[in-house]
Amino acid sequence: MSAEDSSRFSIFDFRPFTYFWFARVFGQIALQMQTVAVGWQVYDLTSRPLDLGYVGLSQFFATVVFILLAGQAADRYDRRNVVCVSQIVVGAAMAALMVGTAGGFQTRDLILGIVFVIGAARAFEQPTQQSLLPALVPPPVLSRAVAASSASNQIATIMGPAIGGLLYAVSPTMVYAICAGLYLLAFVLMSLIRIDRPPPRKEPMTFEIVFAGIHFIRRNPIILGAITLDLFAVLFGGATALLPVFAKDIFHTDAWGLGLLRLSPAIGALAMSLVLARMPMTRNAGRIMFAAVAAFGLATMVFALSKSFALSMVALAFLGAADLLSVVVRQTLIQLRTPDAMRGRVSAVNSLFVGTSNQLGEFESGLTAALWGTVPAVFIGGLGTLLVVLVSLKIFPALARVDTMEKPAEEK
Repeated sequence: MSAEDSSRFSIFDFRPFTYFWFARVFGQIALQMQTVAVGWQVYDLTSRPLDLGYVGLSQFFATVVFILLAGQAADRYDRRNVVCVSQIVVGAAMAALMVGTAGGFQTRDLILGIVFVIGAARAFEQPTQQSLLPALVPPPVLSRAVAASSASNQIATIMGPAIGGLLYAVSPTMVYAICAGLYLLAFVLMSLIRIDRPPPRKEPMTFEIVFAGIHFIRRNPIILGAITLDLFAVLFGGATALLPVFAKDIFHTDAWGLGLLRLSPAIGALAMSLVLARMPMTRNAGRIMFAAVAAFGLATMVFALSKSFALSMVALAFLGAADLLSVVVRQTLIQLRTPDAMRGRVSAVNSLFVGTSNQLGEFESGLTAALWGTVPAVFIGGLGTLLVVLVSLKIFPALARVDTMEKPAEEK
């Protein structure tokens, strides 16, 4: 099947992918609901903003500690089983939050411990899902599958917090019960997936094997360039971390205004993912990725200088669309240009660096805003993203020359 032929099919004609997609939707909505509920509950218990930071820190440490082991697990064992076990652990952790809340013995430390467990299980689930995706659809359809998978995240980002906030007002216990139920549904759907894959080789566990993903990326300039470009673009372009400041001090709105600003990137990303899921990219993948990251930087600069709330929403929507486009190219390049036996470890490294760059980007935005002011910080961040594009074009010319996202026949 060629890339042109693949556009005739609906991505949901592939039953394993359909199960996978709905499992992701249910799981991501549950995570978004849980994040809202935990934030409210921790603040209700302690009234200390610092404790909200500890919630994020718990998940960050869990990711850093387990992510490389997770990549090894994805390459040593049946990936579907790794995802299913991870989902059982997350569902059980959410059930523990439900029981603690219903019993009235929930404490901050207990919540932080449960959140750490969720973060550890997610460290195994996330890269394994990414490395599982190429087995669910033919290679020419993979970019559409990545786009549709990304759409599931955006749907959850739009729906999850609103549902979680509304239900929390009724009953915190109900929120956690529904989250556990959604993860149970995700587990059932993942368990229905049937794929043909040779049994993975179980090599002896050594440091060399665990860190093989890092070594592979270092030796592959195209994958290294794609990860580096996205990493530094996100690091400098963390405008969304300062949205509360823009909402309150620049546009003088209440929580509803902040909600609309936060919603805008997700709407832009969802729109782009729907387009890409229907119309796959077939040529000029490297140039498209560089253009998308440059558009991300330009949208960030427009947002920084905007005095119009409507224009700011549009700029954030373009920012989200550009970010989604670069993510789809990066993920597809990584999956198609990585041998199946290495996909788990390479996906784990990708998740580690890109995930931590989001958190460091938020810190960078807060620091530069404290030093230079909010508007200059965001504008400089957008400008820094454009500089990253120019430098990356010089350092990674092979990435710019990539045409199709599949590995060339002579390299296979």
